[in-house]
Amino acid sequence: MSPPRPANDRAAQKCACRGRFRAARAALTDASRAAAAAELAARVVRLELGPVIAAYVPVGSEPGDDRLLAALAARARVLLPVTPRVPGPLDWADFDGGFTPGPFGLREPRGPRLGAAALRQATTVLLPALAVARTGVRLGRGAGYYDRSLVGLCGATLIAVVYDHELVDDLPAEPTDVSVDGALTPSGLVRFVGRPSESRPER
Repeated sequence: MSPPRPANDRAAQKCACRGRFRAARAALTDASRAAAAAELAARVVRLELGPVIAAYVPVGSEPGDDRLLAALAARARVLLPVTPRVPGPLDWADFDGGFTPGPFGLREPRGPRLGAAALRQATTVLLPALAVARTGVRLGRGAGYYDRSLVGLCGATLIAVVYDHELVDDLPAEPTDVSVDGALTPSGLVRFVGRPSESRPER
């Protein structure tokens, strides 16, 4: 067995992976992104995600669009993130169908801010990701907001939302990375059960 790679080596690997997955997303056509978003919105209607769902507002080439949020809000209470001005855990607010401008060109829910602890009410957390491995490793954008928010979170099912080609067998990980329980792609939900061969899609 080869020795574990140094932390700085893993960080460099993650940076390289981000570059590859960003490039692949940038190459997607508007039509393919719209089709994927429509499939994701249709999928969540058929999934049991519980009464409180923490989601995200898709931006740029991220999977999903407002149809995904509308489909979620039609069946459950939806919490959306509010990015703090100083790096730290995310704040949260209830989604009421409207948005307000946030930092970094993001849209944020316009409702009252509930604090970082509101995430503990979620039964399911839908996470943005550049890729996710069947081992549970999620590759985020690198800012660390979600990893800070998820530390110590108990009871919620963590699901990364990605395109089909972004569900892979393995990804580099660091000790601060929080593992996820599954991946939602336009083709369905895959829950991770110990080994990659045990993963099964829910269509």
